[in-house]
Amino acid sequence: MLEIQGLEKKLEGFTLQDVNIELPKGYIMGLIGENGAGKTTLLNLILGLYKPTKGQIIIDGMTYENQEKEIRNLLGYVLVDDVFSGEMKLIEQADMYGKYYDNYDRTLFLEYCKRFELEEKKKYKKLSKGEKLKFQFAFALAHKPKLLILDEPTANFDPEFREEFLKIITEFVANGENSVLLATHMTEELDRFADYITFLHKGNVKFSVERSELESKYRLVSGEDYKINLIKKERVIHKEKGKYATTALVEHTNHSFYSPELDINVPSVEDIMYHMIKSEQERGKRAW
Repeated sequence: MLEIQGLEKKLEGFTLQDVNIELPKGYIMGLIGENGAGKTTLLNLILGLYKPTKGQIIIDGMTYENQEKEIRNLLGYVLVDDVFSGEMKLIEQADMYGKYYDNYDRTLFLEYCKRFELEEKKKYKKLSKGEKLKFQFAFALAHKPKLLILDEPTANFDPEFREEFLKIITEFVANGENSVLLATHMTEELDRFADYITFLHKGNVKFSVERSELESKYRLVSGEDYKINLIKKERVIHKEKGKYATTALVEHTNHSFYSPELDINVPSVEDIMYHMIKSEQERGKRAW
């Protein structure tokens, strides 16, 4: 569905570089990284809002250079920034922008408005932040995309609708033809439903793998510091001393040995991101 090869984008004071990602049909990919890592820049490139400095973006076998209209028909998106007119009613906006999509379904849009408790005749500017994102989501689904691009939507949803949202995107990929790329800071959600995780840090992809691979590759180890130190140094990604115990993210193999007194757990996505960022920060300090 989505293939990114050697992608680079140079902006003032920032460069997204050597991005290689593959998201197959029928799967959900979580895009994670600290603020300023390049997540929004990458999404804008995929949506065709930026042109890459180098590299290629292939969506369902097509490129923007040759089949831009066909690609835009396949894409639905929810962005943090306002992209619709404040003065127009929701149904007016949907009908106006829907003309640019071959598969826009007005009836389907109204069904989603009802499901999301949106008043279709209400002006966009009267909506709360969460309601604006619900409207974007309803419109995106109403033109029947194959790839949903979602930029931090759940942070502005109440807990009840967040569950509804996650249920819908899970249903969306169930046909094996549709895919979702979701950028989020709420990494605990990705532990529940994401098939792939891509981690951006300072414009570079640290990894882009199946979530199951992360679960088998790393362990979060806690216990007395001297027992953590018995683990081979080359396996320790990062360790952190706490008041009562030391915690370390380590590379794991089937033959890994740990002291029986240590607490061994499969790390969350957030654990992995945290320790990898800390490790890089500490290496930078040592180099300085």
